[in-house]
Amino acid sequence: MKTNLKTFILAALCGLFAACQNGDWDEPNLTNAPFGNNSIQETNVITIQQLIDKYPNVFANTDQNALITDDIQIKGYVTGNDVGGNIYKQFCLQDATRGIIIAVNQGGMNGFLPVGQEILVNLKGLYIGGYRKQPELGAPYNGNSIGRMSKDVWNDHFKILGNINSVNPNVVAPVEFNSAFQSDMNGNCARLVTIKNVTFADADGQAVFAPQGENNTNRQMIQNGKNLGSNIVVRTSSYADFAAMKLPYDTVTRQPLPCNITGIATRYNATWQILIRNTSDIEIIK
Repeated sequence: MKTNLKTFILAALCGLFAACQNGDWDEPNLTNAPFGNNSIQETNVITIQQLIDKYPNVFANTDQNALITDDIQIKGYVTGNDVGGNIYKQFCLQDATRGIIIAVNQGGMNGFLPVGQEILVNLKGLYIGGYRKQPELGAPYNGNSIGRMSKDVWNDHFKILGNINSVNPNVVAPVEFNSAFQSDMNGNCARLVTIKNVTFADADGQAVFAPQGENNTNRQMIQNGKNLGSNIVVRTSSYADFAAMKLPYDTVTRQPLPCNITGIATRYNATWQILIRNTSDIEIIK
């Protein structure tokens, strides 16, 4: 009896070792992403611009939403996420036509939706709306407005395209925020931009991007000697990793430092709010 038991145990151990040798414990294949819905098949893809054009009544007034009932999809590249803390529970998606905000009640999305990741979004069952006329995908909020969808709903509606390890962070280059861009608020909001050669009006060697105690802070900019005013601002959350960073300032010459600012150009009614993603978006001009 004992001999038979020993023989059985040895045979079982040998079988387990052989199984491991045959690849059962190989490194996982990340071609199929462990996030999202891999069963979504690409079909009926439209552009982000075409999506927004399908709902003119939603964006005719502020804070409206509509349920998407058509079996349609969009795909694009992530241009901004919560990696720096300034974009909270939402991220920015952009294709060749324009950008859109996708609002999800989930933190840490930069871990599986890094900048440069291409995704496919199945739109049927989601809501589209305009939060202060900024186009967003999400869920109804406060009646007719648009807010965050649950993470479970989102997980069922998107698919990561390509190998999860093959992200190209430069696939969507920022465009220059100039007068032509500025004049087309309806067509350009939620796009990745760079506003060049600006200084911060409040830069004095002490002022920071977002003081403690303020949820969000708007900082006005000066370009070519002209204050751009309160309708074009850099908006920073007090929860951003760089909130306590001082506005660019030369302590020797006691003058604000010129810089190029990259970020997502969102809108709040008639105001452009540029959201810096992280400190690498602040380029000091030397």
